[in-house]
Amino acid sequence: MFITRLRPSLTSKQIDNDNRILIKVFTLIVLCITFSQCLPITSRRTRNVQSDVGAMLYLQKFGYMNESAAANLVSEQTYSDAVIEFQRFAGLNQTGILNDETIVMMNSPRCGNKDKVGHSEDAKRRKRYALQGSKWRRTDLTYRISQYPTKFQNKKAEIDKEIAKAFKHWSEVTPLSFEAKKEGRVHIDIRFVSAEHGDGDPFDGPGNTLAHAYFPQYGGDAHFDNEEYWTISSYAGTNVFQVAAHELGHSLGLGHSSVRDSLMAPFYQKYKPKFKLHQDDILAIQALYGVRHTASDPADKPEKPKPLDPDPSADGPDLCQDSSIDAVTRISDGTTFVFKGNHYWKVETNGLADGYPRKISSDWDGLPGNLDAVLTWADGKTFFFKGDKYWRFKNMRMDKGYPKPISTGFAGIPDKIDAAFVWSGNGKSYFFKGNEYWRFDSKNDPPVSKQYPKPIKNWNGLPNNIDGAFKWENGMSYFFKGSQYFRFNDVDFEVDTKAKPPFPRQTAQWWFDCQAASRKHKRKDLRTRSGSLVKDDSHSVFVGNGDSNDMDYMADSQRPTTAAPMDAHILRVDKDDKEWRMHGRPDRDEAAAFESGTTSLSSFSCKTNPILMLSFLLISIFKHVFYGSASGDRL
Repeated sequence: MFITRLRPSLTSKQIDNDNRILIKVFTLIVLCITFSQCLPITSRRTRNVQSDVGAMLYLQKFGYMNESAAANLVSEQTYSDAVIEFQRFAGLNQTGILNDETIVMMNSPRCGNKDKVGHSEDAKRRKRYALQGSKWRRTDLTYRISQYPTKFQNKKAEIDKEIAKAFKHWSEVTPLSFEAKKEGRVHIDIRFVSAEHGDGDPFDGPGNTLAHAYFPQYGGDAHFDNEEYWTISSYAGTNVFQVAAHELGHSLGLGHSSVRDSLMAPFYQKYKPKFKLHQDDILAIQALYGVRHTASDPADKPEKPKPLDPDPSADGPDLCQDSSIDAVTRISDGTTFVFKGNHYWKVETNGLADGYPRKISSDWDGLPGNLDAVLTWADGKTFFFKGDKYWRFKNMRMDKGYPKPISTGFAGIPDKIDAAFVWSGNGKSYFFKGNEYWRFDSKNDPPVSKQYPKPIKNWNGLPNNIDGAFKWENGMSYFFKGSQYFRFNDVDFEVDTKAKPPFPRQTAQWWFDCQAASRKHKRKDLRTRSGSLVKDDSHSVFVGNGDSNDMDYMADSQRPTTAAPMDAHILRVDKDDKEWRMHGRPDRDEAAAFESGTTSLSSFSCKTNPILMLSFLLISIFKHVFYGSASGDRL
């Protein structure tokens, strides 16, 4: 149209050719501008949010919108929904409009970790805390402050004291203990650094992002922006202790909380002289590690299961041939058991434990076989259900006076249930039967509301007639039916169908470590950042292709190693520590984490780059105006 006005004597074909040339020239110019913005970064500053474009970049960065869609046009509804979700999470009035109070909150100092919120209708409820999905497998952890803030180079002891105090707040409510080490390997490395500091997530200078930390499965390290005005016991500046306590929550496995006054809320809270953990924070960390027991409450300590003698007569069914189960639970000492017929198995992180199956009658005195469901409460009590009766155990010892009728101990719950478990989303017990479920809360009278039963379809993606359900050590909910299992996303409130591979998955391969006849592996050469490895700059790393449990990372073809992805392109490997070996468990989508693992690890980064977004947008508009309209007339 524009060309036609300038040169009306040209033919349609000539106009077409001229337009094509202009498109190529314009595209070349835009790409030059774009890639000039993608040169190795030495320092990146986050601009304050002032417009919808800035808000969209903010929402992408912190998990409210899909970053992979940065170069595409985003619908107004998608953007509005993301704004609403941010406003909900921040405790603001949910308008879906970028108003002044929303802009102020987006420009507030905060943690650099994503908020990891969901976008479904059910996710809009006020959720208490978020469990990231990984935890440390040990309770005695070590740490070191390898780089101190510039301001405190001559006062390192003061920083040591503040960091130790931050750790203490978490150890006071859990069985965890923390030891500072000056040399040698540690579990959590703490550094005060500036701008680009080697992990692909540069700091932005004073204000905005204060710090970020990695979850246990990614190494647990915590980084603080050295350019912040760090202070101790002062209302001025940014308080070292409070930010450290928050970041160490991430290092232990906690995500951000939507409870505004909790420590794990993403936004920085002013200095509090009499700081205490919020109940929301305590519930969250105890959901991962349990409560701290002292000498004054020995009765509450988890009892050790009695030693098991060999059971040569326990030839039971082969779970690799038929992986369906009757029930599953994780008892108070952290052991996971599955039950089927008259036998049971112990499940470990790398499959079924040696010495199993065993007869239920041999070890669980008084407990029958062919169970309907098993449920373990936070107090360590485990309930077994069959028909119209239930049995109560503490670990593997039955309490006196059992069995009892379900109608007396669990009023409102039907007989012959299919499954039962405690959901981490609210700490309530849920019972399933057929296509319905019931919620049980012993603190209420009656314990089952008149609103129940409700249809199982409310649990988006779950089938009817499930066989078992439980919360595993990562805090996630798992449901079993037939030969398959489902991982339930407690934030999005739906089955994780977007995982790679998607759910449901095969129980035999992923939980029982059964060897698939057609097992194949694919090799990826993942380049690692210099200095991350014990030796050399890079190693070939073998990653399973998602159809088996054999997804341990190898620094060579001979022995397992620590392999913790710091992001999609970085791999930290420790060849000497077998305990930190990562397994292809259901909670770890290793293949997905490394799907772009061959990408170079330099600071060449364009994601969420506003120039890049604008470039693609201009190219799209240019094509539409100068070429697309004429083409559209012909189609």
